[in-house]
Amino acid sequence: MQCLLSWAFCMLLCCSWSEQSDIFTSISQMTDLIYKEKELVQSLKEYIQSEESKLAAVKSWATKLDALTRVSTADPEGFLAHPVNAYKLMKRLNTEWSELESLVLQDPSDVFISNMSVHRQYFPDEEDEKGAAKALMRLQDTYQLDSESFSKGKLPGMHSNALLSVDDCFDMGKTAYNDADYYHAVLWTQQALRQLDAGEDTLVSKADVLDYLSYSVYQMGDLPRAIELTRRLVALDSSHQRAGGNLRYFEKLLSKQRLELKQSDLPASEEPIQLGTYARPKDHLPEREAYEALCRGEGVQMTDARRSRLFCRYCHGNSPRLLLRPLKEEDEWDSPHVVRYLDILSHDEIEKIKKLAKPNLARATVRDPKTGVLTTANYRVSKSAWLEGEDDPVVARVNQRIEDITGLTVETAELLQVANYGVGGQYEPHYDFSRKDEPDAFKRLGTGNRVATFLNYMSDVEAGGATVFPDIGAAIWPRKGTAVFWYNLFKSGEGDYRTRHAACPVLIGSKWVSNKWIHERGQEFRRPCGLTEVD
Repeated sequence: MQCLLSWAFCMLLCCSWSEQSDIFTSISQMTDLIYKEKELVQSLKEYIQSEESKLAAVKSWATKLDALTRVSTADPEGFLAHPVNAYKLMKRLNTEWSELESLVLQDPSDVFISNMSVHRQYFPDEEDEKGAAKALMRLQDTYQLDSESFSKGKLPGMHSNALLSVDDCFDMGKTAYNDADYYHAVLWTQQALRQLDAGEDTLVSKADVLDYLSYSVYQMGDLPRAIELTRRLVALDSSHQRAGGNLRYFEKLLSKQRLELKQSDLPASEEPIQLGTYARPKDHLPEREAYEALCRGEGVQMTDARRSRLFCRYCHGNSPRLLLRPLKEEDEWDSPHVVRYLDILSHDEIEKIKKLAKPNLARATVRDPKTGVLTTANYRVSKSAWLEGEDDPVVARVNQRIEDITGLTVETAELLQVANYGVGGQYEPHYDFSRKDEPDAFKRLGTGNRVATFLNYMSDVEAGGATVFPDIGAAIWPRKGTAVFWYNLFKSGEGDYRTRHAACPVLIGSKWVSNKWIHERGQEFRRPCGLTEVD
């Protein structure tokens, strides 16, 4: 039974899911896994019950035969002197032991294995598990969550029983280590060591944790601490060949550095490693710090003076359909002008759109600026689907509503895109419009550049998930049923680079949005061209 459970666990972690990778990008599709796991648990319980019934029957046989053999072996000849005993001995050995053999050879696991085979095609693969680990690290960085609080289920505004074990923390550290991400490898192997030192039961050895941690600390440039950790490893396992070699190398390197800098010996820091101990390496995103600060609600550049210029109003967009029932419009930002519309989508409309999109959700793509080919990217982690007006009357109704509100035609707009962000789902800072170095970005559409963006929020988000504009210091928080709108281009057709924006990682909850990218063609008389570059 233990072997079977080990096999089942390995299947859960390792079986392929080539057609549906990146599951962690969509909460919607991950909910299906919850129910599949529930079915497997029920199947496992039935298997356990069958095994227990089988073992109870075998145990009953053993008890009965044990009592019988004690009597028979006490006086074999006297026992067999009775003809009934002799007959029953022949019968037992010829028939009943064969029945017992058949009982022992019965395999109640067949049904469970069959269920596993049916469900395993939907299981996440190694890449999905790795992606989920990276998503947790992304959340840790963006929202400045220390590993200890994270491992105890303490997130901003909530405390749950979702705990990370020593083995979970160590696996997180190894995921980072294998990607040469020594910054996160240190944070998570250090947390694994902290929990080990606290006496938590685990499968991983302390020597393995110290091995990964000491080398990661060395890679972060902290030689004194790397030496101290390696000494702990050697004291724990003196036969560890790599540790011995590393220790000699680290000590020699530190001695050389101190000699060159004329420094005296300083003991390793005894302070625990946590966020801020080491500098986080720079990456491809120049505005990383500003972007993440806005995601946390910090660094918003809305002064009191600017806020005083923001108003709310009723609007009808000169549309006959809105004259008797105008919409509520709020200014979110003054320049560039970003507005929010209230009560844009009803609950029933949102549920219908989600229902239409769910079967077609696939990893969201971005357009390669050099080749123009759509591809997936680590900076856009979500799942999306595209809906046509012909798919359902509710889609056609939403398209018409967007046209009525904005006064822009949607005849040349792209299809309604529906997106679902899951664990750590995000879209890093980007432009919706094509720049001068991307002349062919929308050439095949034949509708010109993306003049405006209309973004519907179809869910509230418990924590995280804001839409932020790093260049201007704006942050807009999701509110179910509302929508935000802005122009990507000036009236002259030049791109407004202030509209560079991002979707912050979802910390808690599931974020659903739908958006309409409106293009230039057909807007000539609806939004006349300006005379200067920044009109």
